[in-house]
Amino acid sequence: MARADRDLDGAGNGGPHGAPVMPPRRPVGGLGLTLDDAARATAILLAGLSGALALGVGLTGDRVSALVARTERVVGPVFLAALLLLTLIALIAVVRLWRDPSDRSWHIVGLQASAGIATLALTFTLLGIGLGIASLSTAALGPETAGRLVGALTRRFAMAFATSIVGLPLAALLRAVLLVLAAREPDRAVPDGEAPGPGEAT
Repeated sequence: MARADRDLDGAGNGGPHGAPVMPPRRPVGGLGLTLDDAARATAILLAGLSGALALGVGLTGDRVSALVARTERVVGPVFLAALLLLTLIALIAVVRLWRDPSDRSWHIVGLQASAGIATLALTFTLLGIGLGIASLSTAALGPETAGRLVGALTRRFAMAFATSIVGLPLAALLRAVLLVLAAREPDRAVPDGEAPGPGEAT
């Protein structure tokens, strides 16, 4: 009978009356995404956007609506949408690694999202420079068109440099956070729904 109990358990730890003991389930693992993870990452993203807007308003003195419109006009809606999507994916990976530093799948996903942000920034930088050079090759140079040509070049180069100024530091910050969280010891991970206690890694 004892042998049958061991066979049911598979490790010699059979339950009472021969009932098999189920192995403990990991709180996170694989690429399973929960609504709680997405909600926490979205909250972090919104908090970061609020802080960035507050900083921009403090530095420029513009209203929030004017600042948002200027940002969209400079970098374009496509860059903003792709940047927010990749940042959200990286933040979900941050949330998963905060709870379980050994979650290798989301560690890789987060690093790839960070690399995607850097690639996106450099791509739009080269795109802005290329569009500026293309406008030079097709425009007729003369005293009447000089002002219009300079304005077009300024807009293209503003997009080129603004995307790198925003994207590259953000990618580096997210990558650093992911690496630090993944380097923590697994037994010091923060359980789901609990705040870190005194002396725990943050």
